[in-house]
Amino acid sequence: MIKRRSIWLGLGALLVVVAVGLGLYQQLKGQANGEPQGGPIELPSTEGEFSLSQLDDDQLAVVFFGYTWCPDVCPMSLAVVRQVMGRLDPEQRRRVVPLMVSVDPERDTLARLEEYLAFFGESFIGATGSQQALEELAERYGVIWRKVETPDSAMEYTIDHSASLFLVDREGEIRRRVLHSPTSGPLQAALEQALAEG
Repeated sequence: MIKRRSIWLGLGALLVVVAVGLGLYQQLKGQANGEPQGGPIELPSTEGEFSLSQLDDDQLAVVFFGYTWCPDVCPMSLAVVRQVMGRLDPEQRRRVVPLMVSVDPERDTLARLEEYLAFFGESFIGATGSQQALEELAERYGVIWRKVETPDSAMEYTIDHSASLFLVDREGEIRRRVLHSPTSGPLQAALEQALAEG
């Protein structure tokens, strides 16, 4: 009887070790593959201090990294989010929080973000922070961005940046990563699936 109990305890301990090892392996594998880790977002925003933890359990943030002086990708991506928001029923819309994180804190004040995002809808939130905070956040979300000087332009510089959309829950878990698309289909499908999962 004691021998059998020792065997079961040994098997239980082995299963725990295997489960922990598998979790660590998957985490390291995800990092090695360049998959974004996600995690908390806590920044000053157009709605006061923003934190993903403020979301309700059934809400998702549609997170986009960009800047207001962007000539093409950013307005196109935000227009896609606006189109998808317009197609959701009122209850679904309540569960979705569009968030633009500006990677241009030098020019994108909160007042500028508020004015810019008003063109896309009243539910859009703009956020930004210090260079250090943005670099740390961008690294966790796998966002690549760099300042490009344009001395012959009145803008002085532009910012090259990746343009994925992230569907993120209040825990900072990335439920879906949607690659940039000029059409709303990919985001619509990803959002509907994520909302259906709860």
